[in-house]
Parts: sequence; structure tokens; C-alpha cells
Amino acid sequence: MRLYHGSTVTVKNPSLRFGRANTDFGKGFYTTTDYEQAARWARIRRQRAGSGVAIVTVFEIDDSLLQSKDIKIMEYNGATESWLNFVVNNRRSAPLHDFDIVLGPVANDNLYATISMYENGQLSVEAAIVQLKTHTLFNQVSFHTAKALSQIHYVESVRVNENSPN
Repeated sequence: MRLYHGSTVTVKNPSLRFGRANTDFGKGFYTTTDYEQAARWARIRRQRAGSGVAIVTVFEIDDSLLQSKDIKIMEYNGATESWLNFVVNNRRSAPLHDFDIVLGPVANDNLYATISMYENGQLSVEAAIVQLKTHTLFNQVSFHTAKALSQIHYVESVRVNENSPN
């Protein structure tokens, strides 16, 4: 499986050290199966930095990894109640899970208002799920342990068109 990571630097050796806490699936190394999504994220990172370059690093993992009994994996298929609660819990505090890899939708800026309204009790879980399903949900594959990261193999880095919009 091919995976992409958007940043302002080439990442040949992914590390958990640089991951941010309080993200969708907890501190980890985040990738996606969608090149364009990674390119958008790289451009956003470049814009936030105010300079630099936008880079998509390409990785591969063996497809059999996702069926391995040696790796603990959680997969969320779409915006579900369990996914929503998992995201809210990870964003509130330190990761509450022991998964090596987590796959599922990205709770990006377009979904933030709905998730915040649910988190603040302004929306029921059912209403939040209905609203979330009206959005295009992009995917993410996050790696949370050194064991999981050891399975990622660097392929190449691609400089993203600097004139492209976010």
C-alpha cells in the first residue's frame, strides 16, 4: 500500500517524537492513501510556516501488515459514533489507546464546527453523525508505536507545486 505524508520537509525516517498530542487518533505519525490530500496538507503547513517548501513524502507498507496478528490495528469506516468519541477523547487528552496503527476519517477543519458542537453538548451523537456524513471524508493512517513505524519504507519525496492553492 502506498502512503503519503505532507510536510515542509522530506521525512525519510518517520518518528513519533515530532507528533502533536491531542490530535484525532493521538500522538503519532500521520499519513493518507490520497496524494492530493497530502499535497493540500503540505501547502497548509508551508503557509502556516510563512515560507519554505511543500513536500509530499511517499512511503510503502506491505498490504499484509493490516492483517497481521503482530500489529494491533483499529479501523474506523466512516463517521460513526465510536469514531466520533475516539476523536473527541484523543483531542481532549493524552491518547487513551494502545493501538499500533489507526485508520479512519480525518476530522479536518471542515468538520471542526460539528465536532465542537457535539463535544459541547449542542448536538446529539445522532445529529452530529448526520452532519458529518454530509462532508467529504478524507482518510488517514496513523502510526503510534516504533513497532508500526518500522514497517514504513521510504520511496521518494515530491516537491508540491508552490503556486497551488490550499
